[in-house]
Amino acid sequence: MHIGIAGNIGSGKTTLTRMLAEHYGWTPKYEAVTYNPYLEDYYGDIKRWSFNLEVYFLTQRFKDVMDIAESKDVIIQDRTLLEGVYIFVDNNRALGNISQRDYDAYMDLFSVMMRMVKLPDLLIYLRCSVPHLVGQIQKRGRDYEQGMSLEYLKGLNDRYEKWISEYKGTVITIDADGLDFENRPEDFGKITDKIDSLLFGLF
Repeated sequence: MHIGIAGNIGSGKTTLTRMLAEHYGWTPKYEAVTYNPYLEDYYGDIKRWSFNLEVYFLTQRFKDVMDIAESKDVIIQDRTLLEGVYIFVDNNRALGNISQRDYDAYMDLFSVMMRMVKLPDLLIYLRCSVPHLVGQIQKRGRDYEQGMSLEYLKGLNDRYEKWISEYKGTVITIDADGLDFENRPEDFGKITDKIDSLLFGLF
């Protein structure tokens, strides 16, 4: 089984992935962030490095999806292949950070990959407001994220909402603004109750 955790930058995807993996005994698959060779350059000059960064992410996520397809474990994935395309690449194209020529080349590559990719069996979407995201980004203190504009985050959020509204697979939406699932067991329990109900029919 393949479970994806979806959400904007700062929404808590990695934390929730870790906690759910520990809770259910699932195998976590984390996003290639800390070792992405383009990430710091990207936040320093988004227009110059967008295409390079997105092709790198696409490649890594496609490798992850192929590994997941071959695994007999229940895999919980921190951000999916689809988000990289429909949220981040589309946002950068709209902002003028990726040229139409580069976007077309990227989408051609993606369309070839999708012949071998299926949707996750379950998608868990962490919905957050921009102020909440900003607070979380400031709290974790990654230097390369601190200069991120509100326009950029809002563009991502708008695309997440559109994507989720049109998503064809099974999805659980978590309104995360008022939750502290890392530190409040009752908040984490609200999430696991929804998962248990859907996957195991316990409620």
